[in-house]
Amino acid sequence: MARTLPDRPLRPATLLVRGGQMRSNHDETSEALYLTSGFVYESAGQAEETFLGTTQHYQYSRFGNPTVTMLEDRLAALEGTEACRLTATGMAAVHAALLSHLKTGDRVVASRALFGSCHWIVSTLLPRYGITTTFVDGGNLEEWKAAFETPATLVLLETPSNPMLDLVDLAAVCDLAHAAGALVVVDNVFATPLLQKPMDFGADVVVYSLTKHMDGQGRVLGGAVLGRKKWVDEVLQPFIRNTGPSISPFNAWVILKGLETLHLRLPAMCRAAAAIADFLAERVEIARVLYPFRIDHPQQALAKAQMAAGGTLVTFDVKGGKAEAFRLLDALKLIDVSNNLGDAKSLVTHPATTTHMRIGAEERTKLGITDGTIRLSVGLEDVADLIADLSEALDAIAPAPKPVKRAKVVIETPAAVEAEPAPARAPKKPAKPKPQADATLFEMVGDLPEAPGPKK
Repeated sequence: MARTLPDRPLRPATLLVRGGQMRSNHDETSEALYLTSGFVYESAGQAEETFLGTTQHYQYSRFGNPTVTMLEDRLAALEGTEACRLTATGMAAVHAALLSHLKTGDRVVASRALFGSCHWIVSTLLPRYGITTTFVDGGNLEEWKAAFETPATLVLLETPSNPMLDLVDLAAVCDLAHAAGALVVVDNVFATPLLQKPMDFGADVVVYSLTKHMDGQGRVLGGAVLGRKKWVDEVLQPFIRNTGPSISPFNAWVILKGLETLHLRLPAMCRAAAAIADFLAERVEIARVLYPFRIDHPQQALAKAQMAAGGTLVTFDVKGGKAEAFRLLDALKLIDVSNNLGDAKSLVTHPATTTHMRIGAEERTKLGITDGTIRLSVGLEDVADLIADLSEALDAIAPAPKPVKRAKVVIETPAAVEAEPAPARAPKKPAKPKPQADATLFEMVGDLPEAPGPKK
C-alpha cells in the first residue's frame, strides 16, 4: 500500500507527481486505472449504508471512481484548496459551477472578456432561467464598483483572458464581490495553478479545462471545479451526481500522467512565448503584440503581482485584417492551425472566425478582437524553429518591394592572360565536425518562481 506522504508542505513539482497517490493491494507504481461503471457490496446492509452516506464506499462511477479521486486529490493539493470535483470537459466545469449555485432571480456580474462558450452561458443561457447578467470591463475597477452597488450572487471572470490576455485585479474584485454577497468563480486556464492561485487573492471557486496544459498533449478532454469542502459537498456534488457531467476514468488517468511533467513543460513554454512575443514586436507586418510580462502590456505590473510568469499564449494583430491574417496562417509550415491551446505542439487560431465567432462583431470590438487578431499557443518545439516558421510566413505575406529604375552598367572584362596550370593537389578531407551540445535545450528549461501570494 502507498506510504503516507511527509507531514510537511510539499512543493508543486512533488505534488504533481505524488499528490493524491492511492495504491491498491497490488502495490502498483503507476496509478491504477479503474475502468468500471459500478462497484459491489459485501452485503445489502453495506449498500444501504453507502447510499445513506454512513459508510464510505464507491457506488457508481458517475458519483465517484478511485482513478478520478486520485486526480481530484492531486489537483486540490496543487491548488491549495479543500476539495475538487471533475467533469467531462472544461465547459462542463464552468456550467456546473454556475448552475449548481444559481437560481431564478439571481444576478451575475461577469467580465466582458470571456471565452466564447462562457460568454454564451452568461449572456444567453442564464437569462432563460430568469438569471440576469451585468457585464463589465474586467480591467476597470470603477465598472466593478458600479456593478456591485446592488447585491450580486456570483462573479465569473478570466485572468488572463481569452484571447486578448487582459488582466483582472483579483484581490480588489474579490473584496468588492464579497461585500456585495457574491461567490467569485475564476477561470484560471491560461495561468494554471503553477503561475497563479486565485484563491490566495480571495476567489471562492476555480475552474479549469484539463484538456489544455494539464493533459498538455492533445489527447483527452476533462474539467475541474475546486473550492471549499462545504460548498463542493453541499452545492456542487449534488448537481454533478444528478446531472451526470462525469469524466471518464481513462481520461482522468491520462491527465494524471500529464500532470507529472507540467512543471517541466510550462517553464519552457513560457520562455519560448516571451521570446516569440519579442520577435513579433519587431516585425513591421505586426500592428500589436500582447504578452502579460512585456513592458508594453498595459497591465504588466498587475500581471507580475499575480503571476509567476507571462504564460504560454501570445496574441498579436496582423496588419491588413482577415485577409492577411489568413495568408499568414496558411503560410505556416510548422505551427498548426487549431483552436486548442496548452499543447506540446504550437497551435494558432483566428479568434474572430473560430473561438469568438458567435459573440458577434459588436462584442468583439468591445473586447479589442479585430479581424487581424491571431492567438498563438506556444508549445515545446525549439524556439528557434518556431521563430523561423513565423519569420518565413511573415516574409511570404510581406508586400513585394517596388522596382527601382537603375542606369545600365557595362562592365568591361580584361583580356584573358594565359598562365601555366597549377599542379594538381590531392583534395583535403573535410574536417570532422566537433560534437556540440544544443544550448537551447537547456536554456528553455528551468524552475518557475512560486506563484505570487496575495497583496499585503
